[in-house]
Amino acid sequence: MKIPYPLILASTSAYRAELLSKLGWSFSTENPGVDEAPMKLLNLEPPEIALRLSRLKSEAVYERNPSSCVIGSDQVCAIGKTIYGKPSSRDEAVRQLQELSGKTHELLTAVTVTWPEGQTTFLNTTRLHMRELTTQEITGYVEIDLPLDCAGSYKLEERGIKLFERIEMDDHTAIIGLPLVELSNVLLNLGYPF
Repeated sequence: MKIPYPLILASTSAYRAELLSKLGWSFSTENPGVDEAPMKLLNLEPPEIALRLSRLKSEAVYERNPSSCVIGSDQVCAIGKTIYGKPSSRDEAVRQLQELSGKTHELLTAVTVTWPEGQTTFLNTTRLHMRELTTQEITGYVEIDLPLDCAGSYKLEERGIKLFERIEMDDHTAIIGLPLVELSNVLLNLGYPF
C-alpha cells in the first residue's frame, strides 16, 4: 500500500494509537514534548486551548520530520471556562465527577494534520449530559475503571458509559481522543489509499 508521506501520530496515547490503527495505514508514534500546562494558564476559551495544543503538538513533531504527515490532537473537557483535566489521584477523580454530576459538559477534541504542502485543523464537540450521581456511585465507579488517564475522570468505552443520561455526538471515536470520520476524510484527500 503506497502512502504519500510517512504518517506520524504526535502522541504517546495508547488510546489514540489504537484508534488510528483502525484506518489501516502504517504509522509511527512520537512524543511531541509539548508542555500543556502554560497554555491552560492563559485566559483562553477551552476550544481555543484544544486547537492551539493540537497545532503545537503536530508542528513540534513535523519540525523533526519535515517529509512526513503528522497528526496532533488534544482534548479538553469543560463546562464554560472550567477545564477538567486528567486527575492526579482517585480523590481528584471523585471530586471532578462530583462537580460534573447532574450537569452537561463538553468534550472538545482538536486535531491538526501537518504535511509538506500544508496544514489543516478541525474541532469536534461532544455534549455529555451526566446523570445525578451519589458519592457512593462515584467512588465505586472510580475504583472499577480507574480513569486517572482521562480528561473528566471517566472512560466512556468502559463502565463510564453508565454515568450518562445522554450524549450528543457526530463521531463516537472523538470521545476516545481522535475523531476518525473527519481525520480519515483529510487523509484520503491527501492521497492515502482507501
